[in-house]
Amino acid sequence: MSEDIIAALKENVIQGRKTIADEGIDEALSGKPGVVELTQSALDNNIPLETIIAQGLTAGMQVVGEKFATKEYFIPDMLASAEAVGAAMEILKPLLEASNIETKGKFVIATVKGDIHDIGKNIVAILLKGAGYEVDDLGVDVPTEKIVEVVRESKPQFLGLSALLTTTMLVMKEVVEALKKSGIRDKVKVLIGGAAVSDEYAREIGADAYCTDGFHAINVLDAFQKSGVQ
Repeated sequence: MSEDIIAALKENVIQGRKTIADEGIDEALSGKPGVVELTQSALDNNIPLETIIAQGLTAGMQVVGEKFATKEYFIPDMLASAEAVGAAMEILKPLLEASNIETKGKFVIATVKGDIHDIGKNIVAILLKGAGYEVDDLGVDVPTEKIVEVVRESKPQFLGLSALLTTTMLVMKEVVEALKKSGIRDKVKVLIGGAAVSDEYAREIGADAYCTDGFHAINVLDAFQKSGVQ
């Protein structure tokens, strides 16, 4: 029974079916429980949180990532799956907070000052939550001072900066410099992403990594973890 629920949960993540009302890619699933219902069913059947997340949500998103990489899936498909996982994580959040399950780390993410684009940032935040990270999403058009203040006070291991425009990507450099001036640059790993930036730009401004998308970000963070970043 438990294995069936987890298998169905994984498949519905892949299909991007958030609730029973969603059609998904496979018409045979129409009218059947979606990710939200299956997550609740898993809890009702006392399936461990670790199993729900690792074998259901994360495993499903790994398949979605593979399909996205091979261009079998496109952004709308990925977004549907990410939103389904996000809804599941909202259900699990109070239980995770009440349990002794440790997160992989704290990740603060923001779209920098002057930029109001958030689709990519939102996808990254959802994927990171599903991968086991504690995510603090500061939103869009976030002043440098606010970002530095949050890093200083909440002490995250990781900071993600997003910018879509060539004009606003310059603010990323300002954030890195402000972290240095505040004496906390070496306390946090800085990851940048967005259409305007690149590996070269990350090196130029002194960021720790450039991520092409949310799946790449997870791989980068996992590599940091293996190298001893806590």
